[in-house]
Amino acid sequence: MRLSTSHLSSQRLPTPSRIFDTANYKDSLAKSNLISSLKGSKPSKRVVVIGGGLSGLACAKYLVDSGHKPIVLEARRVLGGKVSAWQSPDGSWVETGLHIFFGAYPNMMNLFSELGLHDRLQWKPHRMTFAMPKKPGTFTSFEFPPNVPAPFNMAAAILSNNEMLGLVEKIQMVPGLLPMLLEGQDFIDAQDELSVDEFMSKYGMPESVKEEIFIAMGKALDFMDPDKLSMSVILTAMNRFINEADGSQTAFLDGNQPDRLCAPMREYIEERGGEVRTGVPVREILTGEGGRVEGLSTDGGMVEGDYYVSAMPVDVMKKLLPKTWSEMPFFTQINELEGVPVINIQIWFDRKLPALDGLCFSRSPLLSVYADMSVCCEEYYDEDKSMLELVFAPATKAAGAERNWISESDEDILEATLKELENVFPEDVKDEGGAKVEKYTVVRTPRSVYATTPGRNKFRPSQKTPISNFVLAGDWSSQKFLGSMEGAVLAGKLAAEVVASGVVDEEGGWKEGGIGKEGGRGMEGGVGDPMGLKGNHPIAFGGGQEVLGQECYHP
Repeated sequence: MRLSTSHLSSQRLPTPSRIFDTANYKDSLAKSNLISSLKGSKPSKRVVVIGGGLSGLACAKYLVDSGHKPIVLEARRVLGGKVSAWQSPDGSWVETGLHIFFGAYPNMMNLFSELGLHDRLQWKPHRMTFAMPKKPGTFTSFEFPPNVPAPFNMAAAILSNNEMLGLVEKIQMVPGLLPMLLEGQDFIDAQDELSVDEFMSKYGMPESVKEEIFIAMGKALDFMDPDKLSMSVILTAMNRFINEADGSQTAFLDGNQPDRLCAPMREYIEERGGEVRTGVPVREILTGEGGRVEGLSTDGGMVEGDYYVSAMPVDVMKKLLPKTWSEMPFFTQINELEGVPVINIQIWFDRKLPALDGLCFSRSPLLSVYADMSVCCEEYYDEDKSMLELVFAPATKAAGAERNWISESDEDILEATLKELENVFPEDVKDEGGAKVEKYTVVRTPRSVYATTPGRNKFRPSQKTPISNFVLAGDWSSQKFLGSMEGAVLAGKLAAEVVASGVVDEEGGWKEGGIGKEGGRGMEGGVGDPMGLKGNHPIAFGGGQEVLGQECYHP
């Protein structure tokens, strides 16, 4: 099919009702009710949460629900972490990343229900759309039939599309995917040691499956090529999409993330006695007897609490890890985790490009997914001009790119992006007579979600730690969803439960064997003082940044 510039609107479809009927949503609701039921069961505690991204804000939200007083410390002047955004000098919103909400995000959907924010989600038609690289300017979709239960709706969507995979190729996928359906999460977890390529070879899947589907999924889920990616990532997403009728249906927030998502979370927390402070970088975690946290040294002075929760990215956590913790197996294992680089690009054109109202897999060497936000998002809607938001991945050689794009100039990154868009929009993005770029932004996040290379899952630590007054959040900590908005919210919720249920109080905190995972190798360089965080630019705190170096105009 070819896209059109006519009859486009930033439409609002009803919230898919079946997302509230899934087992995962019911589990999320039960967890919320359990946390709320703990209110008053123990004295209210002062809990300092390090990090004001989604995981830290979710943790604080559930802490106030359970009767505690959280104090959220966000290093930057803007909340959101990996979903943060800011305004450029001309007033345009610049986003850290292109963020999509799936029906298979039960904890996020439950959070939207609890905050009364479902009217801020713009649901899109239930389809997965792919550009056709070998047929420039054309697209194809997996169309999910309405009112058909899972897994039959996905089966119908895949079987009815013959432009990407033929019938024989679809049949050849079955031996690898059938165990996922029959054995569930146990089978999925067991594949974590295999890359996508290794898994395909083991189960005899044709190369075309990787070329047509798995490359697109891998770059969208964790910003790397399939030979670098654990197969458990692909299977986790497919399992949710196959088993939940509306799991793969997508929604966009109807405006910028700070106002439409982070601000309501902050208001909820503060209205119930919590605090959210921005521009307060933590420079050191101070410890005392038994490694217990005694306080946090910040640019604004000492901050103390009864309990402390880290909702920092894993790479930032490693830099602040106290010397007294650096030989504990629980903490040494996190040295096996690190964030994956990614680049987010926004391009404002002088005219309308052919577009669809939803997410598109570009399936080009350097571009993962994109959306025309002038169509998909109500706040950014424009009848006359397009604004494309694109995920540039892989961004380094380690992730699969031919160059380390993360360190290239904005101009080179834009040029490479436009070159690839020529194949997506051959009649509109071209040197002669094509659409002109009015402005653009390039946001680099050198360490985004943790890199899900093979064998990483066993190193993800639990929320409960060996330190009796210290708890972990963050999407890289152990939880059943990927490094994502959903994973961040769930990890924050689990961290709040650890505090609210009292499992880290006077009873002694974490117990030997409680991790249920192998310990990792020792921290690089052995025992020593923490590296600490240098500077006040966004990248220093694990965020995305528009310009290279420490000089940065935005928060």
